[in-house]
Amino acid sequence: MENALIIGASGGIGQAVSAALEARGVSVTGLSRRDDGLDVTDEASVAAALRALTGPFDLILVATGALEIGDAAPEKALRQVSAQAMLDQFALNCVGPSLVLKHSVRLLPREGRAVFAALSARVGSIGDNSFGGWYSYRTAKAALNQMIHTGAVELGRSHRATICVALHPGTVETDFTRKYLGRHPAVPAPEAAENLLRVIAGLRPEDSGGFFDWQGKPVPW
Repeated sequence: MENALIIGASGGIGQAVSAALEARGVSVTGLSRRDDGLDVTDEASVAAALRALTGPFDLILVATGALEIGDAAPEKALRQVSAQAMLDQFALNCVGPSLVLKHSVRLLPREGRAVFAALSARVGSIGDNSFGGWYSYRTAKAALNQMIHTGAVELGRSHRATICVALHPGTVETDFTRKYLGRHPAVPAPEAAENLLRVIAGLRPEDSGGFFDWQGKPVPW
């Protein structure tokens, strides 16, 4: 790996992945709302930010997302579902990475291995949902998984050596999760970054379109 683009580079996981890559001697380009004014929910913002880059990048990682947006906490019951909360979740957790995928295709090499990965979440799995709740977040991540899978089909025709995947990083100790950890075990962001990079390094062409956890194991759709 020589050149990487990290979207959401100022977040806990984005920062940790960037640092781990730089320690490996990889040239890292990072973009974020905090440092660069990138709004992944605004197509003009995404298009302008990516248009300014030349590439090619052999890794593009979208590490944006949020579990709680504004004052809308994850729902515990149907009566708490609201249209605005669902729209906000879709905009950030599905539309945002989808726009990045759309506008970053030209930054991927036509020849040679490359990986486009977006951080998803196990709770976006329909087949692995036995607890319920968290309606908006779950649904947005499930939609993201479909976008990644469908994008992988198209990339398989134009960029045959590019692997396009959704990744579940596990529960990570970041601002993103702090309020919701409870008794769930979590790992520090640097450890999560190493896990993700290990999975990315081990991906094969036939894995494109898949959904994998931090151990490299497939997650049910």
